[in-house]
Amino acid sequence: MQILKVISLLLDYPAESLREGYLELAKAISGAREISPEQRGELRLLLEELSGGELMDAQERYSELFDKGRAMSLLLFEHVHGESRDRGQAMVDLMAQYEAAGLAIGVRELPDYIPLYLEFLATREDLEAREGLADVAHLLALLAARLVERQSPYAACFRALLQIAGEPVQETLSVLREQVAAEERDDSLEALDKVWEEEQVNFLQAEQQDRCPSMSSGPGKAREESPVPLHWTDFKHDGPAAALAQEVRNV
Repeated sequence: MQILKVISLLLDYPAESLREGYLELAKAISGAREISPEQRGELRLLLEELSGGELMDAQERYSELFDKGRAMSLLLFEHVHGESRDRGQAMVDLMAQYEAAGLAIGVRELPDYIPLYLEFLATREDLEAREGLADVAHLLALLAARLVERQSPYAACFRALLQIAGEPVQETLSVLREQVAAEERDDSLEALDKVWEEEQVNFLQAEQQDRCPSMSSGPGKAREESPVPLHWTDFKHDGPAAALAQEVRNV
């Protein structure tokens, strides 16, 4: 599904290659019948914004939006597991799925990065790609609602993804509108400092728990596992996923 590859590029960190491929990307958007004319128009507007003006300005806007705070993170499992160990195993399973499909990723790329996940889905049959989006539709909807609240043109990408997944876009976003409007922003300097301080405390507590394994309660007590809303396959072969699995087990 070519439109998924296009959206993957639009959601990635702005690069000169995006501008160089403007005409090809614009043509692909115009020919994407998986989304409505309205969604195609919104994606074209985003492409034009990313292709015009200074590249550094587009990169700065991107970093301000997606790299500050967790609410707008483009890492899927960060919204599900945070920094828990469960996230590591989920990434191992997802990397195994990539390998089984013949998709090799660099050692610096996290498998739950949404543009990478979309690139993977773009190589699958249409039904499988739609099912893959449906698996994470609740996360895509939350990000879409937050982007709408912030009046960001990037909301077009997530509305398009929800439409491809077969979700009723307007109804879904309407349900989340009040929730998102009531959220406290986590991308201010004060909020980022607070998160850093809390993580430092949690790290120290976890370290104390490791030194005192006989303790049965307290801050270091293992948290209950929560079900992962994504359906990944197991793997039984060597490769980067196996290496990552060993690293997770050694943590």
